[in-house]
Amino acid sequence: MNTAGTIDRPLTHDPKKQAPMKPSTHDIAGSAPEDFTTSDAKDSRQNRTREMQLIPEALARAHMHDRLHEAEQERRALHVATARRMQRRAERASMRARRALAMAVMQ
Repeated sequence: MNTAGTIDRPLTHDPKKQAPMKPSTHDIAGSAPEDFTTSDAKDSRQNRTREMQLIPEALARAHMHDRLHEAEQERRALHVATARRMQRRAERASMRARRALAMAVMQ
């Protein structure tokens, strides 16, 4: 199938490999608006491509930020649990010491 591409189904999706648009015969030469030039269109196309290429990087950065945040929360939770366990252990040791002191005083 050697048919030329159409606007809806281009041969390639790469803008650099597509054939440039040719002006029609009824258009007046130089009638393009002043604010639209092919270089502007090319620049905006390249900017969009650059932005599209940076999306996965931004997603990866956000994902890593979330994972670091979760890891920090887990570390804090582990630290709190360890501190509570140590506090209970210290309270039990304190109670044993009080009992031992009371027994020593009683005898």
